[in-house]
Amino acid sequence: MPDAIELLKSRRSVKPREMTAPGPSPAELDTILTIGARVPDHGKLAPWRFIVFEGEARGRAGEIIAGVFARKNPNATPAEIEAEKKRLTDAPLVIGIVSFTRPHPKVPPFEQELSAGASAMNMVTAATALGYGACWLTGWFAFDREVLDGLGLRPDEKLAGFIHIGTPSKPSEDRPRPSLPEIVTRF
Repeated sequence: MPDAIELLKSRRSVKPREMTAPGPSPAELDTILTIGARVPDHGKLAPWRFIVFEGEARGRAGEIIAGVFARKNPNATPAEIEAEKKRLTDAPLVIGIVSFTRPHPKVPPFEQELSAGASAMNMVTAATALGYGACWLTGWFAFDREVLDGLGLRPDEKLAGFIHIGTPSKPSEDRPRPSLPEIVTRF
């Protein structure tokens, strides 16, 4: 297992189209989900839950996405609709991070939403530490109420994103990162 600091310094996203099988084993998936639930959570509200898409479930979710797309885009070509069907099929495993807020006198909704974001990032980091490629993505369908309803989200729930996880099919290229003098000030 890589050194934690070196892992964090070198972590990068892997595009789902550059992932292949195998994905995490059931035990590795449990580890990823456990680490996803181990995040800052003021008030112990657990304002998130996870939806696992693997195997045929990825295609069933794609059918929902494509159906909504086709209804909202009546002039869409068959190729465009087919592309929407494949939104979750590149990586062998996709985890949806569902975010919701609860009324609380000391924990504002924004802080609860940040906890869901921390959960997503923990999962990306855990998958990377286990040797997989991972990428946190959204897309139009992550914000579309019809798609969310079709995926089983309640009306008060949002989707913080999808974590795509698989074996990288090629070395991942890093992107330019901001230099510290550009982003750090001292008070």
